[in-house]
Amino acid sequence: MSARTAPFLAAYDALLARWPVPVEALTVRTAHGTTRINACGPADGRPLVLLHGGGATSTLWFANAGALAEAGHRVLAVDLIGDPGRSVHDGAALDGVPGLLGWLDAVLDGLGVQQADVCGHSYGGWIALEYALHAPTRVGRLALLDPTQCFAGFRPGYLLRALPLFLPHRTPARARAYLDWEAGTTPGPDPAWRELYALGYADFPASPVVTGPRPTPERLRTLTTPVLTLLAAHSRTHDPHAVARTARHTLPRAEVAIIPATSHHNLPMAAPHDLNPRLTTFLTPTHHP
Repeated sequence: MSARTAPFLAAYDALLARWPVPVEALTVRTAHGTTRINACGPADGRPLVLLHGGGATSTLWFANAGALAEAGHRVLAVDLIGDPGRSVHDGAALDGVPGLLGWLDAVLDGLGVQQADVCGHSYGGWIALEYALHAPTRVGRLALLDPTQCFAGFRPGYLLRALPLFLPHRTPARARAYLDWEAGTTPGPDPAWRELYALGYADFPASPVVTGPRPTPERLRTLTTPVLTLLAAHSRTHDPHAVARTARHTLPRAEVAIIPATSHHNLPMAAPHDLNPRLTTFLTPTHHP
């Protein structure tokens, strides 16, 4: 632990300690480095892989992990390799989208998981969707929380506001201002998570983000996996209504809903009373979308 990352890792551990269920820290070594997975719920429960958004870390799921574990899932919250968190990208470069998906293959192999349900938020939603298209037999059900670059592009105004995040001389204040702007009139993000995000943005040595084009409608129509898409009503990232229309039109087995009083970044934490029952109901094996 370096002096630079020590405050970030302390904030990470403090937020993880707020999870309302016992958490087991797992690690899987792949060609790209060591991946951290925060696991909870019954060891023999149906595996549920959680993929966070960029810079959010797997601690993001503090408002959801308890309900998912209590519903019987073996929750496997992954720290994305190369992103702020407790995964360590000290191996081979990911080398584009195939490398990113191959890394997730290797993580599931290392965990001994042949098939799992997958839930992703934001950038993690894009990874989850691409993974379901890449390995359809390994994904039982797919839940997407305000996913970016899946069904619609970014709003131009959002891109302009987010641009300073990629400029040199990163500071926590710049990240805090961005999160506060995106929250708009909704309840702001949890203060402890907001600070963790800001510290990770400014002080964590992250790798280049691996991304790719939106899946074409033709590719989306090949996906037979049941998909739940929950959108933030006040997301500034994209138009949630446009995303909803495209998801309903292109996915063969789609459920779509817009969650009131939520923004893009605070969706997993702002309305757990609404979001968690929708997730647990959808992930029930007897549920038919």
